[in-house]
Amino acid sequence: MAQIVAEREELFAGLHDLRPILEPQSVAVIGASRQPGTVGYAVLSNLLMGQYTGIVYPVNPKAKAICGVRTYPSVLEIPDPVDLAVIIVRAPLVPQVLEECGQKGVKGAIVISAGFKETGPEGAKLEAQVREIAHHYGIALVGPNCLGVINTDPNYRLNASFAKEMPLPGNIAFISQSGALCTAVLDYAKGQGIGFSKVISLGNKADVNENDFLAYLWQDPHTQVILLYVEELTEGRRFLQLAREITGEGDGRKPILALKAGRTPAGARAVASHTGSLAGSDEVYEALFAQAGVLRADTVEDLFEYAIAFANQPLPNGRRTVIITNAGGPGIMATDACVRYGLELAQLNEKTLEQLRQKLPPHASLLNPIDLIGDAQHDRYEAALDAVLDDPNVDAVIVLLTPQAMTDIENIANVIVQKSKQRVKPILACFMGLVDISAGVNILKENGVPCYSFPEDAVRALAAMVKYVDWIRRPRTGFKMFPVDTERARNLLSKAPVSEHGFIPEEVAFQVLEAYGFPVLPWGVAKTPEEAVSVARQIGYPVVLKVLSPDIVHKFDVGGVQLNLNSDSDVKQAFEKIINSVKQHLPEARIEGVIVQAMAKKGREVILGLKRDPQFGPILMFGLGGIYVEVLRDVTFRFAPVRELGAYRMVRDIRTYKLLEGVRGEPPADIDKIVECIERLSQLAIEQDLIEELDINPLIVYPQGEGAVVVDVRIMVRR
Repeated sequence: MAQIVAEREELFAGLHDLRPILEPQSVAVIGASRQPGTVGYAVLSNLLMGQYTGIVYPVNPKAKAICGVRTYPSVLEIPDPVDLAVIIVRAPLVPQVLEECGQKGVKGAIVISAGFKETGPEGAKLEAQVREIAHHYGIALVGPNCLGVINTDPNYRLNASFAKEMPLPGNIAFISQSGALCTAVLDYAKGQGIGFSKVISLGNKADVNENDFLAYLWQDPHTQVILLYVEELTEGRRFLQLAREITGEGDGRKPILALKAGRTPAGARAVASHTGSLAGSDEVYEALFAQAGVLRADTVEDLFEYAIAFANQPLPNGRRTVIITNAGGPGIMATDACVRYGLELAQLNEKTLEQLRQKLPPHASLLNPIDLIGDAQHDRYEAALDAVLDDPNVDAVIVLLTPQAMTDIENIANVIVQKSKQRVKPILACFMGLVDISAGVNILKENGVPCYSFPEDAVRALAAMVKYVDWIRRPRTGFKMFPVDTERARNLLSKAPVSEHGFIPEEVAFQVLEAYGFPVLPWGVAKTPEEAVSVARQIGYPVVLKVLSPDIVHKFDVGGVQLNLNSDSDVKQAFEKIINSVKQHLPEARIEGVIVQAMAKKGREVILGLKRDPQFGPILMFGLGGIYVEVLRDVTFRFAPVRELGAYRMVRDIRTYKLLEGVRGEPPADIDKIVECIERLSQLAIEQDLIEELDINPLIVYPQGEGAVVVDVRIMVRR
């Protein structure tokens, strides 16, 4: 218990106290304006019209009063303490204003003004100056270049933003890096009747970032679901640890749903290693969310469709789903979607079927989906819901409705609401249509029953809930550590010569892997044909020869590899052939000899990789190896250190995993050995921080129980 407490304290260390920002007793609006249509007017008006419960102090040196409220020429002139300053002055004036806030003792600031790092180098310098002032005075600073923040808690009713109006109260918090998206989302949510506990625009994140707000929202009793719009994270490692606690490890866990912009980053930096080129921004975030238990949405609409389900319904106990419908077509659509998104159609027990037979007409379909037939009214829906909600084989219910002439839509909606209020199992509705069903949809929304326009939408939302339940209930595994020669590896890495590309010699890379217990094929270095023959005899035929040169990255391209050599004469001829071919292709290349290596038996080729990201630290990669890694890009990523279960999931999450399971009579590959190699690579990544990038390609894997061997490795280090 003491260790858990210490880890929690470390997790929160250095995070800002956001109470002055979200729970202020007083707010100074610096740059308040008398001119309608300006940001300075909108912020002040929102505070006043939103019925903020604290004291508001407009600051404007050219006005005596704004909106009937006395103004002050400077924050220093305000006679009382100020908790929060909302700053809306021209960017060059912000440092001076923030300095005055510091002198006043203000502990929270929101800089709405634009004109900072988003404008270029000069703006970045100005932003750095603002950050330094905030740090000097201990001011928690949001922004600059942001919309502001909103807290609908009735104890505060704080709308310190220039959004159009105060949103409805609710239990969903929304954190966005884009202020413009905030305004669009608020308008969308208003139309959908969705309420918020908090709305937070991060802006440039010069100081306060999403981690500070996540920590606050975790403890916030008014927030049940956290939504994120992310362009980039400021402290990826802390986010991983914090989000993991919030979503599944800590007390009072809450789901985090994220929409990540930038799935297809253009102009990626060209790098020599496969891992470096594959570990692009989106793959990194995919791995981050997977390890943190964060559910990723593809669109804003998906984000909120998932959110309303989490915010208003209990979590399902499993994936066994019942579909109740009054039309066959929508039932089939929902069934197909259940299969597509990993849900199961529940098998109703005999007691449930008998209850349905007694209550429903003979021509109704009792198999799941339960088709109540087009003339169904609220009594049939009620009978079906009563039966399936009592069935222990049912985890969740999706109720579909299409408007027929005899459909009593509002009564059906009221029945669904009544059953939903029992909160035994989640109920999601789909009323298809627009005009005729609107009254029923309003009843559902007003009473916390998620209602979707199409069956697939409802199924996707339920699938997200099931995925979150799977995350909560996943087996907890630890970090596996192996007895390794850490010092030997560290000495090898620190003393090895480095090529202009940053790579250490291949023979040193092999020694590093040997120090960490990887299954490296027998090998040796030779500088002459005679030495090559001697090494080959020690290893045993057949062998492989590979050129050893700091100037050559892709050996095959210059004829620097000779395979399947079975005799002394083969080795001598191959040595000469390699030297001649390399000199022909790259006359200036330095040739230091060849590596003689045992010829690996045929097996399935996979790749293991490591990249040290400046923001996120070491990232591990796994996928099919050889040429397939370039063609298919079928790879998975995880952050090191990786837990045992995470290593298994890295293997199982590639699209071509079935090839490793064995197809067309092939035996399954030695998955356990792959997992062990991933865990060893994870340990290497954590303990040897000189490594920037690493590729093991290929790792040849043999049938289950027969192990694997490392054929090639490249290690890039930092100096």
